[in-house]
Amino acid sequence: MHEDSQMAAGSSFLVQLRRRPEAWLLAVIAVVVIVFSLTARDFLTLANIIDLLETYSVQAIMAMGLFVVLVSGGIDISFAATASVAQYCAALLATQLGFPAPVVILCGLAIGVALGCLNALLVHYVRITSIIATIAMMSVSFSLLMYFSGGKSIYTLPDWWTNRVVFWRMETASGDIVRVTLPIVAMAVVTLFTWAWMTRSSVGRQLYAMGGNAEAARRVGMNIGRLQFVAYGYLGLMAAIAGLLQAHRVGESVPNAMYNTELAVLSAAVLGGASLTGGIGTVPGVLLGIVLLAVLQNGLNLLGVSSYFFQIVIGVTILVSTSITVISSRPGRRHRIIAGAPSNG
Repeated sequence: MHEDSQMAAGSSFLVQLRRRPEAWLLAVIAVVVIVFSLTARDFLTLANIIDLLETYSVQAIMAMGLFVVLVSGGIDISFAATASVAQYCAALLATQLGFPAPVVILCGLAIGVALGCLNALLVHYVRITSIIATIAMMSVSFSLLMYFSGGKSIYTLPDWWTNRVVFWRMETASGDIVRVTLPIVAMAVVTLFTWAWMTRSSVGRQLYAMGGNAEAARRVGMNIGRLQFVAYGYLGLMAAIAGLLQAHRVGESVPNAMYNTELAVLSAAVLGGASLTGGIGTVPGVLLGIVLLAVLQNGLNLLGVSSYFFQIVIGVTILVSTSITVISSRPGRRHRIIAGAPSNG
């Protein structure tokens, strides 16, 4: 009996951990910030914090799109390749054909949405498992991009794309220049929009319902195919925005600049409470997941720790978060099986 009560208490704790990931994430972030501020001299400065926001704004925007797909019950690994393709195609339109800014931006965003919808088509109509379909699309998209570009970067982006847009600027007492730039503002706008859309609109509620139980959602009349196109198309749009902003930040279009960011974004999403089984997650949680990974990587870099150690952190994050999801769902599954079993009486 005592052992059963301990197991029940442990399961209850895991359930609460999954329900309120923001609370423990904030606590972990606070502890990590305190440790790094005591051990790394330049960590807790305004200039470093703003620099972190801009550096991780691109990943945060992609994480918002991935969050929507995860909530809907799917998974997408191809968003970094989508961002790279959209960015490079837009760069070609701007430099080779001389298209004006509105046309270049709209075409880049359209390419991202189209690639996202292609994933939805493969998942819904061809019935390919989402992770397999998107891994295949990642491989095809990135390989085609590298083949046709020859791996060459485009350094001649027009001024309207590369000129920094500064919304706020100040000089600190130590002489550092602090700027709030376009990527930071774009991240804030995308985050607020995603939060409002997923919590205040009927489409957002339907995406949560579909991710929780797709068959039940279908039975009550939800259009599953349309919702999947919305989710994957939205991620494609976010990936394209991230790609365009990345080129704006660095002043060039590099074909493989976004490569290998998939796991970092995915780990931030699951760390923030987005379940790999769908129907669970919050925008603040995902944003805090990005913040925690950003703080960890920056602090470790300042301390001179190998970048390979951060990859270990990402891998452990995915394993632990997924394990918590599975373990915390077991009591519910067991209860449903018992409740649905026929009685012998």
